[in-house]
Amino acid sequence: MPYRRRVVDDVLDLLFPSLAAIALEGAKGVGKTATATQRAASVLDLSRDRLRAVVAADVERVVDEPSPVLIDEWQLAPAVWDVVKRAVDADATGGRFLLAGSAGVAPGARIHSGAGRIVSLKMRPMSIHERGLCEPTVSLRELLAGAVPPISGRSPVTLAGYTDEILASGFPGIRDLPELAREAQLDSYIARVVSHELPDNGAVVRRPRALRAWLAAYGAATATDASYSKILNAASAGEDEKTARVTVDAYREHLTRVFLLDPIEAWTPVFNPLKRLTKAPKHHLVDPAIAARLVRVGKAGLLRGDGARVAGAAGPWLGALFESLTAQSVRVYASAAGAEVGHLRTMESDREIDLIVEGGDRQVVAIEVKLAGAAADHDVRHLNWLHGQLGDRLADKVVVTTGERAYRRGDGVAVVPLALLGP
Repeated sequence: MPYRRRVVDDVLDLLFPSLAAIALEGAKGVGKTATATQRAASVLDLSRDRLRAVVAADVERVVDEPSPVLIDEWQLAPAVWDVVKRAVDADATGGRFLLAGSAGVAPGARIHSGAGRIVSLKMRPMSIHERGLCEPTVSLRELLAGAVPPISGRSPVTLAGYTDEILASGFPGIRDLPELAREAQLDSYIARVVSHELPDNGAVVRRPRALRAWLAAYGAATATDASYSKILNAASAGEDEKTARVTVDAYREHLTRVFLLDPIEAWTPVFNPLKRLTKAPKHHLVDPAIAARLVRVGKAGLLRGDGARVAGAAGPWLGALFESLTAQSVRVYASAAGAEVGHLRTMESDREIDLIVEGGDRQVVAIEVKLAGAAADHDVRHLNWLHGQLGDRLADKVVVTTGERAYRRGDGVAVVPLALLGP
């Protein structure tokens, strides 16, 4: 299968010639190895037990490989990181090392931070733009620039099409499979995380069934900031033996380390008049297809409004999954633009904005996500409120929809079908 270019490739094209070492981080299956291999002269795959043993016995050998050298699953031999750091100290010539990792370093492993030597880039599953559904007409980077560009374009993707994309997943090796094979692969992915990835990365999973139930409850809480107590209660409803909160907290830490959980943190504005904002993260799995498989709702069920939600969240569950699909893409585009993504909710819950994209110059693009074809006045009221609070710091206001047409409303809000939004 030919390589499908990713948004991060543009970033690597700019950075790698000048930087000696770059670490690509992200969940298994997002495409780190395939992307890094495009630039590697030699590959050390440390997921292979025998090679890992050889490297552990002579860790300095990674410096002697023809460069650029890709060290895949480097976290399985953490000493490699310090060797690369020292090699960069000795010779900072660009384009020498690529490290790919599908988990953070296990607790207790002592390595140098890599600051100033190894630059980390996060990869996520394929954004809507990377899936090639249509050519985007609206650039997030341009919106962040504050030029208030004209908004236009027509999308061929319908609500049913977006539902297909949610279920297909953004994992390159899974999304093009026939439906039954794709579902089997997603089930296997979840099972492998529970039975192999967590234990391999230092977690002790005594009750795999309870962990899977917690994951399903977390998936049902997609795109909400439901408390962890509510998620735990939903996971153990009807169970005589409740999982201890401290155990779940440990699972959550490990699941975040292997990038299966990908929460969006609450936005904390700097030098800003906004007060009394919540600090709870919004819950997202690395891919909404995993949430759909955990909850066991398919296309027909989603389109008729099926899907239980934790803590009585409003709206159909398809809306939550569409927001997660949008967040996945926006985070890919924001990362390429050097921006961060958060969410906004006031403590009184009277104001809420799904995604806040903040660039390095503190310019902000505020994004609401709607499972609708257009944007009504009711849908934009929080965006316009934020404009009143931030003034010129708000570079643009956007409603992402499932509709056909991109346009700008009279109040300045850009209405953009998800398929037309790109990097």
